[in-house]
Amino acid sequence: MKTILIAAVIALLTSVLCTPLVVVYFRKRGFGQEIRIDGPQTHLVKRGTPTMGGVAIIGSTVVGYAAAHVIIAIRGGGGPNASGLLALFLMVGLGAVGFLDDLIKIRRQRSLGLRARTKFLGQLLVTVAFAIMAIQWPNRYGDTPASTHLSYVRDISVIGLGSVGFVVLAYLIISGTSNAVNLTDGLDGLAAGAAAMVFGAFTLISFLQYRNPCGSHPLSGCYTVRDPLDLALVAASAMSACFGFLWWNASPAQIFMGDTGSLALGGLMAGLAILSRTELLLIALGGLFAAITLSSIMQTGWFKLTRRRTGTGRRIFRMAPLHHHFELAGWEPVTIIVRFWIMGGMAVAFGMGLFYADFIGNG
Repeated sequence: MKTILIAAVIALLTSVLCTPLVVVYFRKRGFGQEIRIDGPQTHLVKRGTPTMGGVAIIGSTVVGYAAAHVIIAIRGGGGPNASGLLALFLMVGLGAVGFLDDLIKIRRQRSLGLRARTKFLGQLLVTVAFAIMAIQWPNRYGDTPASTHLSYVRDISVIGLGSVGFVVLAYLIISGTSNAVNLTDGLDGLAAGAAAMVFGAFTLISFLQYRNPCGSHPLSGCYTVRDPLDLALVAASAMSACFGFLWWNASPAQIFMGDTGSLALGGLMAGLAILSRTELLLIALGGLFAAITLSSIMQTGWFKLTRRRTGTGRRIFRMAPLHHHFELAGWEPVTIIVRFWIMGGMAVAFGMGLFYADFIGNG
């Protein structure tokens, strides 16, 4: 537990202290945010605010994880494990895709970056590489970082996917979650605060799995997770990195995370769910992200359907994603952010309740 706290504290300090340096550097380089002209007009004043702040979140997460392993090595423990490194690989890989997207927006002075096909290809390559590696490297008990079974709070033994099926499922989970966080990142601090809560939940889940492993003597309710302590270190570091970044990203934001941060955070959430074998539970834990994504799907689907039938497309919301609907309805941005944080916290609490109910139910 002390090692997890060390990772969290170091990641927090790194994020709080280094993010202002990133702000200064990006301002000097002119790395400012472009704003959608069809969005809320109140956002136009944010044009030019430094973006790509996700590099601070990613860097702080890696530093926190690495520092924890330095402490472990000093105490005579082993080095980083496959699960932790795979989670960070997914975070950094998708962050790199987002970084290219942000960079193109800045260079071309527009709110659209990579073409959809190019962005899709980048996400596909990173995700497939992660999924293939995740079913390699079994430990002495034969457990690989990920399982080819669908999981809820542990593997559902009757639903086997096979290697190909697992790769497809991993892509759907990772791309869906990373794009969901990307959609949520539309108001100052909204995505960072909500993501910190989810990573906090994964820290606790992974720690409970670490304290109740199956190992060579499986007991009722034990967890077959390859490296739960490493996952807890990554999750705790990411949680603190988000909190540290939020200090500078809260309204009025001095820096935005950009696609660099949102794709990386969404990818890491999905990676933690896959590696901790809580894939379906992610829907509950990330309920806020799911709701915001659903609002965009409903808006687009209804518009296309009504345009096909009547020739004039109609909308369910004033604007999607959902938080922009409330902006156009006259809500203050800070009010929306806080209320959405409350919703995100309730979703995380519900997800943790489901996990803990299973934990208690299995003794």
